[in-house]
Amino acid sequence: MSDWKIRFGTAGTSDSFAAKGYKNSLDIPAYTAEMGLDAFEYQCGHGVRLGLEKAARMAADAAERGILFSVHAPYYISMSSLEEDKRLNSVNYLLQSAAVCKALGGRRVIFHPGSCGKQSREAALEKALDTMRRAQAALDEAGYAEMTLCPETMGKIGQLGTLEEVLALCSVDKRVTPCIDFGHLNARTLGGIQSKADYAAILDRLETALGDERARRFHVHFSRIEFSKGGEKRHWTFAETQFGPEPQPLMELLAERGLAPVLICESAGTQAEDARAMQAMYRTACKT
Repeated sequence: MSDWKIRFGTAGTSDSFAAKGYKNSLDIPAYTAEMGLDAFEYQCGHGVRLGLEKAARMAADAAERGILFSVHAPYYISMSSLEEDKRLNSVNYLLQSAAVCKALGGRRVIFHPGSCGKQSREAALEKALDTMRRAQAALDEAGYAEMTLCPETMGKIGQLGTLEEVLALCSVDKRVTPCIDFGHLNARTLGGIQSKADYAAILDRLETALGDERARRFHVHFSRIEFSKGGEKRHWTFAETQFGPEPQPLMELLAERGLAPVLICESAGTQAEDARAMQAMYRTACKT
């Protein structure tokens, strides 16, 4: 897409959605536009329940406002399960998510790779890679070749989803694009993102591993996340500055390097307001 640009948006709606009088998902484009944002990640974490006709109506409204949808697939996807049925079901959940995403006029389906469970990380990744190949083939066969699968870096240490594991999943097909959740990476490394240099190292790794437009147009999740010794504990808002990581250095790097990810804020209840704060940081960084 030649008109690709950096975008800012939210995962689901902020508390302010209802407070402003908006009532249902058909209002999402208007709300997103009012907040000055141009991306929205529709949440199908508990199942794909949005009807295709309703999605098409949302897509038409969003297109007029320049808003791009993405879809978060069900949380119970497990690409690495020891049970083959669960892995095959995961492919079906991705197909359902792709159908809704296409109806919304979107391209990206974000998903959690799964858990290591009682197997080694290596064995879990091997299963996930096989499931990933099956999923991409199933999407192509079903007519969703233009849809982009985005495996997400995860916040709990026991989950599959280190930066390297996600990049391995992206090696399955040139279309597979990483969803880099910086809050998750900070949590699973127990506070490993402390500086601009730490962010730069992650962006450098993307460039080295991918070596194509995916390193510039990747997907981002961002929020401050509390963690314990097992990794991620809970999401907070930008106001809770005792929890990291800090958004400012990342916004500066995105501006300096001319990167154009879709940046989705996952703050707890203030995601639209915090997405707008990141957008302001980015715009200021572009001027300096």
